[in-house]
Amino acid sequence: MRTAVLRAGAMVVRDDVPEPVPGPGQVLVAVKACGICGSDLHFAAHGDQMLAAGAEMEGMPDTLAGIDLAADVYLGHEFSAEVLEAGPGTDAPAPGTLVTSVPVLVTPTGLDMIVYSNHTVGGYSERMLLSAPLLLPVPNGLDARHAALTEPMAVGLHAVNTSKIERGETALVIGCGPIGIAIVAALKYRGVETIVASDFSPTRRTLAEVVGAHVSVDPAQGSPFHQSRPAVVFEAVGAPGVIDDVLRRAPAGARVVVAGVCMQPDTVHPFYASAKQISLHFVFGYEPTEFAESLRAIAEGDIDVAPLITGEVDLDGVAGAFADLADPERHCKIVVTP
Repeated sequence: MRTAVLRAGAMVVRDDVPEPVPGPGQVLVAVKACGICGSDLHFAAHGDQMLAAGAEMEGMPDTLAGIDLAADVYLGHEFSAEVLEAGPGTDAPAPGTLVTSVPVLVTPTGLDMIVYSNHTVGGYSERMLLSAPLLLPVPNGLDARHAALTEPMAVGLHAVNTSKIERGETALVIGCGPIGIAIVAALKYRGVETIVASDFSPTRRTLAEVVGAHVSVDPAQGSPFHQSRPAVVFEAVGAPGVIDDVLRRAPAGARVVVAGVCMQPDTVHPFYASAKQISLHFVFGYEPTEFAESLRAIAEGDIDVAPLITGEVDLDGVAGAFADLADPERHCKIVVTP
C-alpha cells in the first residue's frame, strides 16, 4: 500500500506499507481526501521540540509519548474516506459510504490518536482504519474534499463557542491562516454581526472577507484595535509576542481567546490584563459534538469551505505541498487525494 510518511524531517512515499486489517469495532476505508494541517508542517520541522514539550507537560496524558522520530511517522488527521470492509462482528455503514471521523482509533489496548504515529496509519495513505462507532456518514452528496475540512472547521467552531460571543458583539480575529479563517467562518455561522479580520497578507485578508469578515485590516497600515473596539479577540497566529500585544491593545473587559498554538517560550505583561480585567482563555481542538455540527453546517451550505482549498495533490505531491504551504500568498489549504 502507498503511504506518504515523515522520515528524517521530510515527506517521502512508501510503496510497502502493510495493508491494514480491521479488527472488531474497526472499519477499513479508502481515503478520498485529506487536508494538510499546519501542525503537520510544524511537526515535520520541529517534531523534537513538540515531543519534548509534551513530555514536560503535566495535568493530562502525553499524546505524543512513544513516538520515535528515527522511524517513519504516519500523519494526516483531516480526512474523508469510503467504507470498504468492516471488522468481525462490527456494525458499520455499508461499503461505498463516504464517511469522516474524529481522528481516533479504538484498539484493544486503548485509544490511538490518528495524528502522529509510528504504527497507526493516517490520512496520507491509500487506506486506513477507523472506529465504527465514531464514523459520521457524509450527508447531502457533499464533495469528499469539502468533507475533509470538517476537522479544521471544528477547531474554529470550538474557539467561537468557548468565547460565548453574542450576535451584537464585535469580534476581532488576529491572523487569517487556516485557524483564523475557520474562526471567521464559525463567527459568520453563529450570526455575529461585526467581524473584523487582521493579517499582513492581502490574499488572506481577501479570503477572510470571502468566508464572512465584514472588515479586513492590514496591521502594517495601522492597528486593528484603532479601527474597532472588539468585545472578543481571537488570537490565531501562534507566534511569540502576539498575546502580549493583544493584551496591551485590547479594550478593558475584553475576552481574549488564544487559538494559535505557540511552541516557543513567550513573555506577557500580566499587568495589561489585570488592569483592564481582561479574560484570557486558551483553546485547543474541539468536542465530538462540535465535529458533528461542523460536518452538518458544511453539508447544509451554512459554512462554505470551497474557497479555502487552494491546491490538490496526490501522494507523490505531498512533499512539494509541505514546501508550498510556507507561502501565505499562494495557499491556504492543500488537500491530498490519494
